[in-house]
Amino acid sequence: MKLGIESRIQNSESRRTPAKSFEDLVVWQKAHAWVLGVYRLSDSFPAKENYGLTSQLRRAAVSIPANVAEGFKKRGVRDKLRFFNIAQGSLEECRYYLILTHDLGYGDTSGLRPALEEVSRLLESYYRTILNSES
Repeated sequence: MKLGIESRIQNSESRRTPAKSFEDLVVWQKAHAWVLGVYRLSDSFPAKENYGLTSQLRRAAVSIPANVAEGFKKRGVRDKLRFFNIAQGSLEECRYYLILTHDLGYGDTSGLRPALEEVSRLLESYYRTILNSES
């Protein structure tokens, strides 16, 4: 499955045509790949965390690409920006959960941190592009 995500990302980066679907957005593709990494990491959390950190981290992680997808289809600039801002908030929530995961010794988060930073940069860039399109 990972190869499918990487292939999808490469295909969209090689062609810079307007996105027809949220799946064409590099920010969504990278966020989705990041969520898959979060699921793999959280699979190893202690069972006592099933309704705690595991659930919270996964919920916040899924919220990032889900809000990008929902915002993509919104027609108004304000609506689009609202959903991308919600995604940014969820991303910051995940940033904290990675710190907590590391500090509790539940897993190695070093592989997820750079990917989260990349999603953060892409999301900010996409947000600013939409904001500036209003001018």
